[in-house]
Amino acid sequence: MSEIVFAIPGDLSLPTGGYGYGRRLLAEWREMGVAARHLQLPGGFPNPSETDLAETGRAILSQPYDGVLLIDGLAYGAFPESIAAGLAGRVVALVHHPLALETGLSPEQAAEFARREAAALRHATAVVASSKTTKRLLVADFAVPADRITVAEPGVDPAERAGGSDSEAIELLAVGSLVPRKGYDVLIAALERLADKPWRLTIVGADERAPATTAALKAQIAATGLSDRIRLAGVLDQDELDAAYAKADLFVMPSLFEGYGMVLTEALARGLPILCTTGGAAAETAPDEAALKVPPGDAAALRAGLACLLDDAHERRRRADAAWQAAGALPRWREAATIVAEVCARVSP
Repeated sequence: MSEIVFAIPGDLSLPTGGYGYGRRLLAEWREMGVAARHLQLPGGFPNPSETDLAETGRAILSQPYDGVLLIDGLAYGAFPESIAAGLAGRVVALVHHPLALETGLSPEQAAEFARREAAALRHATAVVASSKTTKRLLVADFAVPADRITVAEPGVDPAERAGGSDSEAIELLAVGSLVPRKGYDVLIAALERLADKPWRLTIVGADERAPATTAALKAQIAATGLSDRIRLAGVLDQDELDAAYAKADLFVMPSLFEGYGMVLTEALARGLPILCTTGGAAAETAPDEAALKVPPGDAAALRAGLACLLDDAHERRRRADAAWQAAGALPRWREAATIVAEVCARVSP
């Protein structure tokens, strides 16, 4: 294998878990001396135009044949089978979660994504999944043989333990882009009937990926009369994000589905108590002792969980201690980078 060509669609600097995973693998490989480079694909994926597909074909076919193509699933899962078949023997597919499971798709759109991704995955020599949950989905629903799938969970960096807000109002923190799958509308609906309790919520995440969702959330917040207590902070730089974690009292993740849930391990690394859903891999990413878990999309259950943790400082502290204890056993990025590099080495053309 001469090198790993890591093909990722769009802007690698975007503040999402999937792009963060790609950035960290490339950074770790540089430090490890692994020959690898980033190949930027068009940003139209997972809904590429004909122009995007033509550009993608040219970019990939121009790569040296003895290199391994590690292709992010946001693009590979949307490849027409004709492109995927033409790359057979050279591809490692990286799947964070199946494209068909994105919230907001019509049944027809979801079915088409599932059909196309299953067809493309048949031609991948190996598959890297970012969680055990994603691996199980690929085996059960996409007919990918289990022995072709390797799990490489995202890493997390060591961090200082959060000190909390030290104020009467309990600081709630949620992190993730404002897209339908994150379930922020459910969180706001849950909080609307907890206005008598002392809390403030900060949601950190890109707000331009789904403009209609962002507009709807802003309207929902205004309608509830909670505009002075809920802050949509947008994207924060790393120092600002670290500060937000440091002053939080409770981390909340209302996602409908997660392929892994990197923000959960970020919260664990800082010893924060967690309230999250059981959507996708989130049910497994955070240990039960540290996280109170509720069904996804259930505002009443989320409200009950919030009420419990807002009212009981002892319970928050118990879960915070469990989170801090779990922090020492979290996977590191070097582990993930090593696993993926080894997979690529085994499928060298």
